[in-house]
Amino acid sequence: MTDRSARRPASHAFKATVPTRRMVLAGLGASAVLGEAGAQSSPTATPVKPLTENADSAVLPSRNLVAGPVKSRLRPPPAPESEVWAVDGETPGPVLRIKLGQTLRLQLQNRTTKPLSLHWHGLRGLSEMDGVGGFSQPPIAPGASFEYRLTPPDSGFFLYRPLLVGASSEPAGRGLAGLLIVEEAEAPRVDLDLPVIVTDWLLGDDQSIQPFDAKGPEGAAAGRLGNWITVNGKAPPQRIALPPGARVRLRLANACNARITRLRFDGIKPFVMAIDSQPTDNFEPVRAQLPFAPGTRYDLVFDMPDEAGATAMVTALTGSGVPLLRFVAEGTKPAAAGEIAALRPSPALPLAVRLQDARRSEVIVTGGAKVTADNKLDLSSLDLVRPWAINGAIGTPEAKPLFSVRRGAPVVIAIDNRTAFLQPFHVHGHSFRLLHPLDDGWEPYFLDTVQIPEGRRLHIAFIADNPGRWLISSTVLERFDLGLWTWFEVT
Repeated sequence: MTDRSARRPASHAFKATVPTRRMVLAGLGASAVLGEAGAQSSPTATPVKPLTENADSAVLPSRNLVAGPVKSRLRPPPAPESEVWAVDGETPGPVLRIKLGQTLRLQLQNRTTKPLSLHWHGLRGLSEMDGVGGFSQPPIAPGASFEYRLTPPDSGFFLYRPLLVGASSEPAGRGLAGLLIVEEAEAPRVDLDLPVIVTDWLLGDDQSIQPFDAKGPEGAAAGRLGNWITVNGKAPPQRIALPPGARVRLRLANACNARITRLRFDGIKPFVMAIDSQPTDNFEPVRAQLPFAPGTRYDLVFDMPDEAGATAMVTALTGSGVPLLRFVAEGTKPAAAGEIAALRPSPALPLAVRLQDARRSEVIVTGGAKVTADNKLDLSSLDLVRPWAINGAIGTPEAKPLFSVRRGAPVVIAIDNRTAFLQPFHVHGHSFRLLHPLDDGWEPYFLDTVQIPEGRRLHIAFIADNPGRWLISSTVLERFDLGLWTWFEVT
């Protein structure tokens, strides 16, 4: 239980050196996997500035990206290769790196057979560059291209993956995803900076990706759960050899279509430095575990064990457990790295949200399959074409916004999950606080994705400082494709 006497008023910024169980479990979201487990072997913020041309535009970073089919070995030999979709021939796609303050120009060419767009999950940029096909931009037709211009106001790392109204599951489930890293002006010293994308795949016996059924039973339940998990596109566990005592910065992102799991850390003492790209006071995960839903990102740091030959593991608690990363201490111990420093918080985010002045709205999530007492799905009397609803309707670009506010207004949204499934939701273009149940404070970290346990109601708060039209969307892509989203407007 949380000691409420330790809370401070919501109008003040505060941080907790040691997070409570509620902060990490209720705050980040209780995690559950429904359906098949998946067998696996072995004061006010600085506003976001509009994009403007400048004298240095000729030397700003630019890159061409090509999305198209390739063959990739997802399972170890002698399993044959699978035909996947990749960015620049890689699945996941290349890690893109820029410095804070730079503008990145990306010319995306679509050489797949389906329309495409890339959403920059967590990036608080321009709404027309948010990458939601059919909402913030026209979908990129096969053979066509689109230029993204991104000027992130925050350092951190962001997940890029397909997001299109009604058509996200297939391009994501075929492997299109990657990371954008915006480097800090003063990054902490580490011996290894390791970006990691976790993906799952639904494969047949011949290792081919199985067909996508947008209106099948999986869309009304947990979503498309794969039967094979990869780490950076390769069979797990990924082995990383490091000197004893070496310091590691681990950037973990969940790019699965639907898999909601937990991560467990064994043999190391990790500290969370940032959640969803935003720094927090360093803290140890409760019971060495973290909830891990699609779209979620963690920035962690840890020191390798001092003993040569010692190992450490990161495991996804799916089924009987899937080891993702295996760190092995080898070689000569380097010089001591000193204390682990915290990342500097973004100056572009508010220290406080005046809840008493907030525009309040409600998101009521209903629908989906029922779960019987023996843990089976009951799909009777359910419209599989429209199995989910927010406030009684599905999301459409033509619908009226959930609310419209002027730039700089404080906002509180209650998300009420009346379904039998945990619901992860992403707020586009903004980072928010998770409020305490009595609205008398908030958790000491920012999020852009929150997990709402089944039958629970949580409140989030933020300053609407980014003009444009923004989604509040399910990060389970099959649910999103079936309309589990709404939108708001900042003028």
